Amino acid sequence: MSYPIKTCVVCGEQFELKPDKPGFANRCPDCSEEDAADPRSRGTDAERGNSEMNAERRKAIRDLLYRKDS
Repeated sequence: MSYPIKTCVVCGEQFELKPDKPGFANRCPDCSEEDAADPRSRGTDAERGNSEMNAERRKAIRDLLYRKDS
């Protein structure tokens, strides 16, 4: 059984799309490996900063809503 021939959207090379291929279906195995190995592509630092800001926002809103007026 032959596998479908796809063209990689990153580098433009043709590759066979096999069922056990890791990564995206429109990227060749080489480009999929590079994307997975690059930690900057996921933006973990930005997500961590956003989660900290969101936690502070939630705390401020909770304090405003549930504070006791003396």
